Amino acid sequence: SRKNTVRNSSTTKKLSNPVVQCGSKRVLLFTFWYCPRSIYLNTMAGLVSVVQPIFTSPSVRNNAAKQNRSQVLLAHKVAKPTLAARFALRGEGVRTPKAIKGRGRSFGVVAALAEAENPATLAAPKLSMPGLSRSQITHVMKFGGSSVRDAERMVEVAAIICAFPENAPAIVLSAMGKTTNNLLAAGEQALKTPAKDVKNLAPLKTIRQLHLDTIATLGVEDSVRHEIEELVEELGQLLSAISIMQELTPRMRANLVSYGERMSTRIFASFLRTQGVEARQFDAVDIGFACTDDNYENGEILPETYPVLKKSLTRAEGEKPFIPVITGFLAKGVKTGAVCTLGRGGSDLTATVIGAALKISEVQVWKDVDGVLSADPRRISNAIPVPFLTYEEATELAYFGAQVLHPHAMRPAMDSNGTLNVRVKNSYNILADGTLITKTRDVNENFALTSIVMKEDITLLDIVSTRMLGQYGFLATVFGVLNDHKLSVDMMATSEVSVSVTLDPVKFWARDLEEEELAALSNDLSKYATLVVKKGYTILSMIGKVQGSSQSLHRAFYALDKNKIDVVMVSKGASKVNVSLVVEGSDGENALKALHEEFFSGEPFCGYIANTPCPDNSADLAKK
Repeated sequence: SRKNTVRNSSTTKKLSNPVVQCGSKRVLLFTFWYCPRSIYLNTMAGLVSVVQPIFTSPSVRNNAAKQNRSQVLLAHKVAKPTLAARFALRGEGVRTPKAIKGRGRSFGVVAALAEAENPATLAAPKLSMPGLSRSQITHVMKFGGSSVRDAERMVEVAAIICAFPENAPAIVLSAMGKTTNNLLAAGEQALKTPAKDVKNLAPLKTIRQLHLDTIATLGVEDSVRHEIEELVEELGQLLSAISIMQELTPRMRANLVSYGERMSTRIFASFLRTQGVEARQFDAVDIGFACTDDNYENGEILPETYPVLKKSLTRAEGEKPFIPVITGFLAKGVKTGAVCTLGRGGSDLTATVIGAALKISEVQVWKDVDGVLSADPRRISNAIPVPFLTYEEATELAYFGAQVLHPHAMRPAMDSNGTLNVRVKNSYNILADGTLITKTRDVNENFALTSIVMKEDITLLDIVSTRMLGQYGFLATVFGVLNDHKLSVDMMATSEVSVSVTLDPVKFWARDLEEEELAALSNDLSKYATLVVKKGYTILSMIGKVQGSSQSLHRAFYALDKNKIDVVMVSKGASKVNVSLVVEGSDGENALKALHEEFFSGEPFCGYIANTPCPDNSADLAKK
């Protein structure tokens, strides 16, 4: 096939040692890289016809579109042999080359042929326990829901963990895939469903099927299989109780979503043990995570967490090494003892709290993107990974809408006085450098910013009063009213007789209550000022070293003016890493593209950065 279908030998890459050992069986590996789609499909068709006794129906997976890389995998679909073959690839250190971009030429394939009388009985080889030379935990590795969305991904994560033999990791896991969303949907649907029919709720069926399929595919221990079945049964009983009581309080909702992490960690720890890696599962609520319980769905970690956590995860002298697998996102209410959550994405915070408690040097947050990007890749196709960020930059990015990290995840790192670093990596592309978040960083003179974040559907409040002129206490009064309505402001700008603030109502109110709540806010403020409510705006936050904000603002306004986009409001306060602009919602996406092109195109604005020479028409441009 190689000789007859790949016409140009320069487009192929051949493994130096195509035969590797897979348990007691040999596996033959061969590759086709960067060939046109038609050749790829013809080759695969021929391959399957030749090895039909071993490969049943091949499964081809292409993550290129989502992961910005071109890797296609062909594996036989006989459950365990698939896992075994992929373990063989990892075990022999086989790595795929970085993608070469080009239309129609970004396809590659890895194929595995097992010499076995009965491929279905091919056992997955054992993994090697990492960190055997270490007496204590050296790293924390956190994997999000997409990284452990199914059995296949759990196998990949296990390979990643064991690929660093010098590290002794603690593992933090989120719920599998969309399990948290399905749990919340099941709770809402249970309110509208008779108790006898709750077992038939579609989200509950999806959750049950995903976890039972995963334990069957991975071949976890029987005791854990029974434990998962009991948790699923218990989950159904909780949903029945919600249906009967016709009540879904924040406390019940926090308990409901906890089932996702409780099941994923048990399954994964058991799978590691079946592969020869000593692992122990821990519920965060049992090892010291304590939080405020006045808000069950967004608890705040308390200081007493750290010493208890350190004691729980510190190995005794001479104790056999093991990998802790810990539930992310969860903690125990200090007053009630009830399960609380740390907010959506709170597993990041779980990981950094563990890192700070154990005083280790690095926490790794494994996501499904190549680190922190210069913009949302769903909107900016040429967004680039950012190699370095500071704690402050990462916090601002998270607060203003970037989905890579939890907004509070940097607090433990900040409190460490620079001893704890956070690295964001891609579990789908482990060769990517990712983003390292540290206390300080060098400023790249060609790129003044690190990222641009867009936050949509923002409400702008203009609060106007002549009483404000020369008076003290007016702002305190205004913010007192906002506090009564439990509103947090994103941006603020003031003048002699007015103050403008932005907020995101969806963060605080249900969408169908927005008008009612805004009317109540307006009524309370009317005693002191006139309130004008404007909806549908977009905030663009430019994150980076912006102490010299005149330069950044000049370039930003130049780019927006060139695209005929007006700025409604500007905010640059005490933060040295953020300048935010408010524009009309209809201009939001165009504004993001214009700013990204200006700051990340690699062509700095003429005359400002590194003495960049100006174009010939610079004099005319300056006049304009």
